Amino acid sequence: MCSRTSSKIRFSGRQVTQQDLRLIREVVVDCGGLSRMELANTVCELLGWKRLLGSLKSRECGEFLEKLESKGLLQLPQKRAGRPVGSRTEVPVTERGEPGAPLVGSAGAVGRIELEQVRTEGERRWFRELIGRYHYLGHAVPMGAHLRYLVFASHPEKAIVGCVQFSSAAWHMAARDRWIGWDDATRARNLQRVVSNSRFLLLPWVRVKNLASRVLSLAARQVVADWQERYGLQPLLAETLVDPARYAGTIYRAANWIELGITNGRRSMDGPHGRKGVAPKTVFVYPLVPDAVRQLRER
Repeated sequence: MCSRTSSKIRFSGRQVTQQDLRLIREVVVDCGGLSRMELANTVCELLGWKRLLGSLKSRECGEFLEKLESKGLLQLPQKRAGRPVGSRTEVPVTERGEPGAPLVGSAGAVGRIELEQVRTEGERRWFRELIGRYHYLGHAVPMGAHLRYLVFASHPEKAIVGCVQFSSAAWHMAARDRWIGWDDATRARNLQRVVSNSRFLLLPWVRVKNLASRVLSLAARQVVADWQERYGLQPLLAETLVDPARYAGTIYRAANWIELGITNGRRSMDGPHGRKGVAPKTVFVYPLVPDAVRQLRER
């Protein structure tokens, strides 16, 4: 079974050999007392599955181990008790997250807009509270690599106006993949150069004309340098999904994002075994460099 399947199994663009699979099985059997995440950390350490700056690809490896289990190639320990599947992350409720003074007017009237990268535990809790309380999807820990920003306006005084999050791209998205024109092998190798704008929020008491598209434009420029600094890899393309039942995607069009079509209703972050039954979303992309498509097609 191993010889028939190993030639078809890849992890982050790298072919997984029979020797790799044997080592992974040995880790799972010999370290049966570890959690699934601890097993993923161990596998990453042994096989050198790391990002360019040295951090382990633990979340991606955890998903990969579950994929191997679904193929009958190994058996993982039972998942440890946690929140029910589909539940939102618990968020704090503090004074900092309470509605602020209404901010109304034009984008030019609120002064300089700055995106400050979330770095400290206090900032992470603030971001989690704002997204959890005011974004319709709530807060969820993003899978894989990610960057988060708190967005501030400088006038009439410095004030929080929103949040932006970028995270790892969807494994498969038909409209995006057709637009790029890459095959499966090239996608597996270059997908790490695509980032997902997985959360975008302007706080409900902020009613400033054209602010959303201005923030998106700033975020698209800033994430290129910040992602490269954090992960050692320059992103080439940003993508996002918009629920057409709620939003028309106007702010993305105003920021020059490109509408590609509608998803097929699969949970795209779940990889090739994603579950059906999720409402279709509108796909938008934004090239972060002039020749993004050419570079993403490179073998």
